Amino acid sequence: MATIGQSIVFKGELTGDEDLEIEGQVDGVVQLANHQLTIGANGRLRAEVHAKSVIVIGQVIGDLIASERIEIQATGVVTGDLKAPRLNVQEGAVLNGSIDMSATSVADVKKPVAAAPAAPPGEALKSA
Repeated sequence: MATIGQSIVFKGELTGDEDLEIEGQVDGVVQLANHQLTIGANGRLRAEVHAKSVIVIGQVIGDLIASERIEIQATGVVTGDLKAPRLNVQEGAVLNGSIDMSATSVADVKKPVAAAPAAPPGEALKSA
């Protein structure tokens, strides 16, 4: 697991292929598609996050998108929207934003449902 220490300030796009713990400050975008991101007790994140799982112990301002789960521990503070199939918010945690836990993709949600063909006008009256 890689660590961004307390005294580190990072601005920009952060990508990686291993688990990451942030104890410092990160501003920008964090992409860890197949790995876990942990925002430690001293971590301050102002970013959009895409990861397999996210654990928040510190503070986050920005949207969190996880393919597996998001966990906000009792000391965690999140201001932003969350999207994940599983969510764990411990008592005492602060969450200000919307939550999307839908299992279907956006394309599936927007697909119209096929309706039965309507009878031509007057046909319904003839069969009655």
